[in-house]
Amino acid sequence: MSVAIYKAIGRRKDSVARVNMIPGKGEIIVNGRPFKDYLCRESLAIVVTQPLDLTDQRNSYDIRVNVKGGGLSGQASAIRLGIARGLNEVSSDFRPALKQAGFLTRDAREVERKKYGQPGARKKFQFSKR
Repeated sequence: MSVAIYKAIGRRKDSVARVNMIPGKGEIIVNGRPFKDYLCRESLAIVVTQPLDLTDQRNSYDIRVNVKGGGLSGQASAIRLGIARGLNEVSSDFRPALKQAGFLTRDAREVERKKYGQPGARKKFQFSKR
């Protein structure tokens, strides 16, 4: 008897999350730690579980996540995209709800690079007439 393993990748800013979903009892492990311990803030934990709550699959799958790069906010969003893509792979019936909520769309915004001759991407040094 083989167990179905669903794999997906989520990205956001500089973060990349590799998600493995196995039928189970709803345990989410991120980099070897429970996701609430890893993400620290309650708001980020809510972001991660949004696709599962939307599709009523919160206690149906054990999820193992390997995430690297970026900060906690980008990592949480990358995990959310990975979980949503995994659920889409589980059943195409979830697709309309996930698409409507925007969980299947990759947020393509990236940090703009700093330009030479100025202190940041857009900020300029103070102008002096004399």
